[in-house]
Amino acid sequence: MKIYDISQEVFSCAVYPGDPSPEREIKLRIEDGAVCNLTALHMCAHNGTHVDAPYHFLSDGKTIDQVALERFVGYAYVTEHEGDITEDDAVAILEKARKSDEDAAKRILVKGDATMTLPAAKVFAEARILLFGNESQTVGPLDAPMDVHLVMLGAEIVLLEGIRLSEVPEGVYLLNSAPINLGGADGAPCRATLIRF
Repeated sequence: MKIYDISQEVFSCAVYPGDPSPEREIKLRIEDGAVCNLTALHMCAHNGTHVDAPYHFLSDGKTIDQVALERFVGYAYVTEHEGDITEDDAVAILEKARKSDEDAAKRILVKGDATMTLPAAKVFAEARILLFGNESQTVGPLDAPMDVHLVMLGAEIVLLEGIRLSEVPEGVYLLNSAPINLGGADGAPCRATLIRF
């Protein structure tokens, strides 16, 4: 069994432009005579490796605590792509994933500097996948992410953003990207891992 940690370290993580960066506040130190070391943190729910709930872009969408854990945990397919993901690319990715494993084709992770286009988002939405993950801090174009988010989150596809797949070969893995249970929140950080048996 091999476990791949595909998460960013929080305090040095990438941050979507305009979002606050995570900050560490040391509340207690043993070396200062305290009984223990204690850290407080201040961060955005979408810093580093995180998941988006439908509520992120849909006022009547599910919040992160309302999304079934089965969407975050299960077999996933890792594929590699650079540049825009077109409609044809999305169809090809799904076909390749389904040939490898039907269950894994429900959770697609894209390795590389890839950007989801609106036509591709519609393909994944129509396929009713459970989760889509990418290495960027946003699934859509950095300067205009809303339309892609509306289509994918509108189909209740969990978006796993800011993952790191450089050491992960293409193929089928067991994914665990369960988020922190932030009641009523639009997203949450997670410690995402891939397991290959």
